[in-house]
Formats: sequence, C-alpha cells, structure tokens
Amino acid sequence: MAPTITSDLVKTTCAHCEREIPTSNIDLHYVHCSRNLQKCTICGDMVPTKLADEHYRESHAPIDCSLCGEAIEREAWTVHKGERCQQRMVTCEYCEFPLPAVDLLNHQEICGNRTEYCQICNKYVRLREQIAHENQFHSNWNGTAESSSDAQPIEREEDAHRRQPQNSPKRQILFTIAVTGIAVLIGSIFLQQGKEPEQ
Repeated sequence: MAPTITSDLVKTTCAHCEREIPTSNIDLHYVHCSRNLQKCTICGDMVPTKLADEHYRESHAPIDCSLCGEAIEREAWTVHKGERCQQRMVTCEYCEFPLPAVDLLNHQEICGNRTEYCQICNKYVRLREQIAHENQFHSNWNGTAESSSDAQPIEREEDAHRRQPQNSPKRQILFTIAVTGIAVLIGSIFLQQGKEPEQ
C-alpha cells in the first residue's frame, strides 16, 4: 500500500506575514494574521496591532539623553553614551579627576603643564611630557622605561660633572648637625683646658 501524504506536510506562504503555514490551515491563519498582526516598518518583525506603538517606543523611538538632552537614535545610543555625549563623565589622564567631556581639553591643557620632580635625573618635568621624558632619558637597554621607584639611576661621569649639587633639606640638616657637633667638641676641649689645675 502506498504511503499517503498528509496535508500538514504541504505548506503555503502567508501573504501577510510571509511565514510557511500548513496548507490546510492557511485560510484561517490569514484571517487571524491580517486582523491581529502588523509588520513593523523599521525592523520587519510581526507585532500585535494593539502593541505596535509600544513596540516602537521600546525598540525604535529615539532616546533622550539625560545628560545633554539630545534625542539619539536607538542604534547610536551606545556610541553616544560611551564616546560622543559632551556631558558624559571622563577622567583626566594627569590627575584622574572626573569631569564632563566638554571641559576635558581645557582642563588637561592646564593640568598637563604642571611639573613633577623626576627622581632619576633630578629635574622637573611637565606631566604631559613624562612618558616621552622617561622613554628618551630613562629607558633601559631593552626599550622599557625605568620607574623611579624600582630603578637606581646609573650615572655616567659626564652626567655627574654636568649636574650641580642639590641643596636638599636633608643635606642642610645633616650639615647643621655636623657643624653643631664640631662646635660642641671644640667648646668642650677649651673648657677642659681651662679647668685643668696649674702646676
């Protein structure tokens, strides 16, 4: 006996939603589909007619940015929020202070001109020039920069002659203590000589 083909295996494309529907149900499906569903003109999804406005608001309506007030297309929202919004909070690369992106360039222009003392070469270097300074003057043989905390300065004789002595507070204190100690020693010698009995 030859196998019979059931009508559920034969399918027809619905003219409204363009889905494959068993031929035996196509008339009933089409009436229900065209009455209750509509195709979204933006994404092409079939959505219930009574929820079409809600679908648009949740999926396609522009988003009002709470920081700058600009209406942004949903597709561009992630980029706007992370990179383009002028009122988004960003951090200064020099002082790590958070501020709106619109103010960053002016802030960094001033902040980057501040100087910090380089422990390796005993010079003041602008913050904006620190990386270039370390790469140019303090990189070791394999090209990585030495940090002031983990690298001892390697002085060449010419650098030592060129560098002038620094008047650090520590040196001044040690000098004062040394001079005071010598003065006390000399004073005590004179006092002992003055107290010796005459013979």
